[in-house]
Amino acid sequence: MTPHNSARKGEIASTVIMSGDPLRAKYIAETYLEHPVCFNEVRGMLGFTGFYRGERLSVMGHGMGMPSIAIYVTELMTEYDVKNIIRIGSCGGFAPLKLKDVVIAMSASTDSAMFEPDFKGIHYAPTANFELLRTAVEKAEELGISPHVGPVFCSDVFYQTSPDAHNILAAHGVLGAEMESAALYTLAARYGCRALAMMTVSDLLSGNTSVGKCTPEERQSSFSDMMKIALETAVCFAE
Repeated sequence: MTPHNSARKGEIASTVIMSGDPLRAKYIAETYLEHPVCFNEVRGMLGFTGFYRGERLSVMGHGMGMPSIAIYVTELMTEYDVKNIIRIGSCGGFAPLKLKDVVIAMSASTDSAMFEPDFKGIHYAPTANFELLRTAVEKAEELGISPHVGPVFCSDVFYQTSPDAHNILAAHGVLGAEMESAALYTLAARYGCRALAMMTVSDLLSGNTSVGKCTPEERQSSFSDMMKIALETAVCFAE
């Protein structure tokens, strides 16, 4: 056990789907998994292990922001032998994306200085695992879903105030903004884990302003396209 996870060795599957909102993890476990068993309730960060299409998978919350996800994925990779992590979450989308579009993050730029002491001035480019990325795109197409695949922006700041920050990113092909993927991709590379992040567009961003958004209830439970892609991808890597 760790200070943040009460699971014992063997209670967490080698492939884990993670959500910022622990209630979304609970929804996935209760809706899609067979025989889900809760392995963690510490700090309300719910985690469950069950079966999908006969394969053993886990789902767990990771909280908001790079520091929070870094705690949970580091412990999963170093203490629980997790080999594959798929993050599902929400993002603010840049035009021409629409509400509830699915974004698969090929890479994650960031304004965070979290890893600067490690890289000592090198501008490391956190990227997805290609095997997971390719499989997710294939599974999306099989499901009749057309995801947007490309770079995202991972910010330490939810309420962005920098003038034209989002406009500059959008002009360079960035699809949207979220708060966790850069940490996930960096730590997965460090610890030899496969990682992929996919998001559903919950807000439409123009400049630094939201011009459309999903309700809290929709954020928690209605992003079914993304959930199905994640589950169908995860089961391909289950052990």
